Amino acid sequence: MTEEEATALGKRLVACKGFRPMRGMLDMHGRTWDASLLWRWSSDVDVPDLRDPATLGGVLALVREAHAVPFLQVSVKISREHGYQFDCNPHHRGQWVDSEAEALVAALEAAP
Repeated sequence: MTEEEATALGKRLVACKGFRPMRGMLDMHGRTWDASLLWRWSSDVDVPDLRDPATLGGVLALVREAHAVPFLQVSVKISREHGYQFDCNPHHRGQWVDSEAEALVAALEAAP
């Protein structure tokens, strides 16, 4: 994922009503969020870096919280032809997307 693609996906993420920064997430400058750091979400570059594994883990936790199922698992199905897809339950599957990060953002966007 390019930096431009990661920034665009990060903007989609922060637009979700279920989003909030979580300790350990990185922004696009490589800074770790903690209680003393304020992120400027309206900036072009100060959004979460969804190329970072710890940030992806935080997004997964937010998806679980937003869907109100603390043990929910987002299944990311990998297919050579299709890419990734989130699957929150048997009745709600997302569209095929290009990355795990995009699948998690889509899952948060789809949350009630």
